[in-house]
Amino acid sequence: MTTELLYLEDITPGMRFTSPSAHVSEADVVRFAKEFDPQPFHADPQAAKNSFFGRLVASGWHTGAVTMRLLATGGLPLAGGIIGASGQLQWPAPLRPDSDVHVETEVLDVKPSRSKSDRGLITTRSQTIDGEGTVVQVVEMKVLVWSKSQAK
Repeated sequence: MTTELLYLEDITPGMRFTSPSAHVSEADVVRFAKEFDPQPFHADPQAAKNSFFGRLVASGWHTGAVTMRLLATGGLPLAGGIIGASGQLQWPAPLRPDSDVHVETEVLDVKPSRSKSDRGLITTRSQTIDGEGTVVQVVEMKVLVWSKSQAK
């Protein structure tokens, strides 16, 4: 399926996008944790049983990385890529191993630049949702978006 890439002029508040899904296995959780967030509740299934979570959970940074992959591979089809300017991140629930996740994004605001006609900023709210319907991450971010004049 080919998704048309969007420019600033194509985007309006209220637009919604849904990403493809991805599977996050226990091996993925442990591998990511050992390299980037080696806390016992992320990296060691046995030690995780005695943690706050009571079992192994993905690092929030792993959840963020999976979210970014899903946005970049169809969840937010922006011409020129997803160039973040700022954001606010929440993890309302942990991502459990052996989950399928997808991202649902809504455009909240669109602001053309006053000083640079080739770009603007959009504000989006993206929810990463597991297979049971639990929201495991919410990120509200401002993203640079190119105008069609930049593409010429």
